[in-house]
Amino acid sequence: MKHLSIAFLLLLIPLLTLAEERDARFTSSPIDSVVFARMKGKSYKDDCTIPLSDLRYLRVLHYDLDGNVCRGELVCNKAISNDLLEIFEALYNARYPIERMVLIDEYDADDERSMTDNNSSCFNFRTVAGTTTLSAHSRGMAIDINPLFNPYVKQSRGKTIVSPAAAGPYVNRAKSFHYKIDRQDLCYRLFIAHGFRWGGAWRSSKDYQHFEK
Repeated sequence: MKHLSIAFLLLLIPLLTLAEERDARFTSSPIDSVVFARMKGKSYKDDCTIPLSDLRYLRVLHYDLDGNVCRGELVCNKAISNDLLEIFEALYNARYPIERMVLIDEYDADDERSMTDNNSSCFNFRTVAGTTTLSAHSRGMAIDINPLFNPYVKQSRGKTIVSPAAAGPYVNRAKSFHYKIDRQDLCYRLFIAHGFRWGGAWRSSKDYQHFEK
């Protein structure tokens, strides 16, 4: 019986290693001093009312369009951290392309710069553009995926407002192009299955990059 027990334990070793490998690739942790130093005065502004204890730093793997494996990072609310880990692991397993995922602080928390670079991001303490209302991004409860190819679009006084400004070629959603999110897209289906709402379904405007909970 002793020999059988040892043999059984040896069989478990590869399974444990795989589990540990998964945990190392898709992680959630509190905001430590190193990460906060990158955020301070940028996404985490001096007047930020969100406690750091409400936020989590995520590391995930993702593929880019060329099939390269990339190490992504983002800050989100702890309430959706497990959702995001599960979603990004499913996207990774399906080789779903996400071009870039670094902290928006690398762009000095400038949304236009981050979106133009097609950077996927989550937490940024800011108001909704053109208003004094705090965005869902301020609480880390919203995420933007491949934003250059999935812009914010609104009609105002006969003009089409597009954000980022460089995303004009991707306003027509009848066209086929890389990184496009629509209702058939795996990214859309995963976020909806986890209880998120999609900005592409809004009535007065469309925010095709945006998922919030």
